[in-house]
Amino acid sequence: MSGPGEHGVTLTILGSGTLLPNPLRHGAAHLVQAGPLRLLLDCGWGTVDGLARYGIAWADLTHVAVTHYHTDHVGDLSALLMALRHGITPRRERPLTLIGPQGFGTFLESLAAVVGSHVVDPGFPLRVVEVEPGRPFEDAAVALRLACHSTPHTEESIAYRVELPGASVGYTGDTGPSSSVAAFLSGCDVLVAECTQEDPPKMSSHLSPWTLAALARAACPDVLVVTHVAGPQTPEAAAATVAGLWEGSVIAGHDGLMLRLR
Repeated sequence: MSGPGEHGVTLTILGSGTLLPNPLRHGAAHLVQAGPLRLLLDCGWGTVDGLARYGIAWADLTHVAVTHYHTDHVGDLSALLMALRHGITPRRERPLTLIGPQGFGTFLESLAAVVGSHVVDPGFPLRVVEVEPGRPFEDAAVALRLACHSTPHTEESIAYRVELPGASVGYTGDTGPSSSVAAFLSGCDVLVAECTQEDPPKMSSHLSPWTLAALARAACPDVLVVTHVAGPQTPEAAAATVAGLWEGSVIAGHDGLMLRLR
């Protein structure tokens, strides 16, 4: 898997960092492209700049799916909607689908009350979808099936599984160790997984190299991309530890990483 292409399915890591400031690693954001589909998984701080930095046709985004409401996962959502409202000539007319866990509509309304009505009325059709485990979102127009599963992080936090013709992408969002999350993500072509903690882990709401390796052994993705690594641990060190505990393919995620699934 290497390099982007005009055809097939590509994954771009726009933000591989955490809430800690880092000029090289921005808030969580991952773009899946397939034909007309432009699906953004999370929209943390720095996402809007990242879309421009890595040459993404951001005006063509079709879907944005968030995992939970922590700033490093949704901090640029308002900025993205503002850019789509005022930064496109002629004005955007195609709809945008916003997807999130239970309570997403209330979250957007509360955000709009603080930062402005563009969050819920960006000047083009906006579809807001609240997903829940066991009820996948499907969009036949772009051949997308998006399933979710609760994660042990916050009350509403979820992991996503993106199913496209001939390819699948898993994304843990933020999660602690969970056999059910591993089963949900089993067999993905690419699994983008958080690894916030060092070993031994001190909390149950995030993964560490040891616990991520256990998840990988259970889920057995073709490729594991290690992201959301907090200092002083580096993504390279975390990935190396995971690779020593699991025989599969492991990549240290970084902003700008692009993988071609098919």
